[in-house]
Amino acid sequence: MKITWLGQAGLLLETGGLKIVIDPYLSNSVESIQPHFYRRVPVDERFLGLSPDVIVLTHDHLDHTDPETLKHYLGENTSVCVLASENAWNKVRARFGGIHNNYVCFNRGTEWTEGDVKFSAVYAEHSDSHAIGVIIEAEGRTYYVTGDTLYNKRVFEDLPAHIDCVFLPVNGVGNNMNMADAKRFCERLGARAVPMHCGLFDEKRPADFAYENKIVPKFYKEIEGI
Repeated sequence: MKITWLGQAGLLLETGGLKIVIDPYLSNSVESIQPHFYRRVPVDERFLGLSPDVIVLTHDHLDHTDPETLKHYLGENTSVCVLASENAWNKVRARFGGIHNNYVCFNRGTEWTEGDVKFSAVYAEHSDSHAIGVIIEAEGRTYYVTGDTLYNKRVFEDLPAHIDCVFLPVNGVGNNMNMADAKRFCERLGARAVPMHCGLFDEKRPADFAYENKIVPKFYKEIEGI
């Protein structure tokens, strides 16, 4: 499994011939509405030329479900499986259509298998009432992308007993865990962690996350050691 950080909460996973994109934000859409949330790191346009097989959208916030990014991946002639929580599902299905795209309403408790990869939607505590995290099982390993979430005891009810690596927000604003709560979250999971959702709209650094068993990601680079 090759996993690349696209910045903010975006990930590109490559496994078994599949390209899987999660919550890509590769535009300046947020800045156009909230100017103080400007990009500190420019868009790497190489990633706008991807042809993803699967797109996962954890919730309907602009830095996770961004039409300006998704227009590069979804159209009348594309064939993409889109796993989207309900609010995001309604938005992208109406906006992009395409008879060959498969829009799956991917709410909590839903499972989907694509090729050799299994996806499971799990609870997230966020301001979008249909927000989810996603468990990804592939190549004998289990990955957990929390999506945007606060530390909430209900989250753990949906999780498998063993997780190899968790990808989680640590910025502490917008109904996300701060670094202290994210550290407690990871300690409870006992998993290796990749801190995200910082460094794009703020000056916070993933390297400052105090959890010992972490991997510090770099923008647009493969995350090694997972």
